Amino acid sequence: MHIAEGFLPVGHAVGWTIAAAPFVVHGARAVVREVRENPEATLLLGAAGAFTFVLSAIKLPSVTGSSSHPTGTGPGAILFRPPVMALLGTVVLLFQALLLAHGGLTTLGANAFAFAVVGPWVGYGAYRLTRAVGAGLLPAVFAGVALADLATYVTTSVQLALAFPDAGSGLAGALVKFLGVFAVTQIPLAVGEGLLGVLLFRALTGNARPELERLGILTPAPTGSAA
Repeated sequence: MHIAEGFLPVGHAVGWTIAAAPFVVHGARAVVREVRENPEATLLLGAAGAFTFVLSAIKLPSVTGSSSHPTGTGPGAILFRPPVMALLGTVVLLFQALLLAHGGLTTLGANAFAFAVVGPWVGYGAYRLTRAVGAGLLPAVFAGVALADLATYVTTSVQLALAFPDAGSGLAGALVKFLGVFAVTQIPLAVGEGLLGVLLFRALTGNARPELERLGILTPAPTGSAA
């Protein structure tokens, strides 16, 4: 997720920035529209951004000697849809690059594409698919949050493999190497993040039910039959 400053070749850095830019611009419009039409959602939007910032700033050692991070983008994607997270996730990455030296400005586009675009869309798709087959809210949240996390790292592995193909085995060999470093060691974190998402939505169900109903996450409770 956090590809370091200057790590990617210039052409790749520019290419991923161009790829991510339309999603971020569309996300900015989605955020403006959400705040204009539903000003009461501002607090929950801010909370989604703060949750993503705090969770993705946690740096944990992995078994391969590298490091792994939770992402925190899944809940926001479920609540507000992936376009909103394209903007919020990119803003999070920008502040982390400037304040925490996580990632970088030259790699912001690549990091945003994996973290703020692919992760939220995969997570939201998993959430919707799980609900569509009849599962309840919490199993769907677990699937969406966990897969948003995992998809981010798979995408980062692909980005690195494209930039640095293996001298002997080419792109496929490099992809296996980077998947081994990032994606496989990320599985326990993805499961943990999915469980954290379940706890978060249980709390929201009890404390912010009207907002969840407005967002279409919960079905409004019956108001009673007519006499």
